[in-house]
Amino acid sequence: MSNHFTRRVIKRGELANRTGCNLETIRYYEKIGVMPEPARTEAGHRVYDGDQERRLRFILRARELGFSIEELKGLLTIVDSDHLACGEVYELTQAHIADVREKITDLRRLEKTLSTISAKCARGNTPECPVIDALFA
Repeated sequence: MSNHFTRRVIKRGELANRTGCNLETIRYYEKIGVMPEPARTEAGHRVYDGDQERRLRFILRARELGFSIEELKGLLTIVDSDHLACGEVYELTQAHIADVREKITDLRRLEKTLSTISAKCARGNTPECPVIDALFA
């Protein structure tokens, strides 16, 4: 009886289906180096294993949470190191939270400005439009 086993591998299309990720996005992640270059079959097809699927799910979740590509690379550097340090992840996450809060503040200011401008609109067939005027200002 053999002590080794064959790892189940899947093609890119199946990886995309299983993770809900677009094929082009997987290619992009490989191109920028956040996904490792996959192995290839003798016929040249790219094949992925469970570790690569897990990594892609990590990447997708981090992107869902708004981490930039650079922040993601930082997280992956920590994950890929032999010395995973939760403190480093915490620092990256705190910096990301600060960015999110800043964006929320900017969005609230944007909402207020748009609400103020649109409230001045007569909503009729008049040629004057305060929204257009404000955009040209």
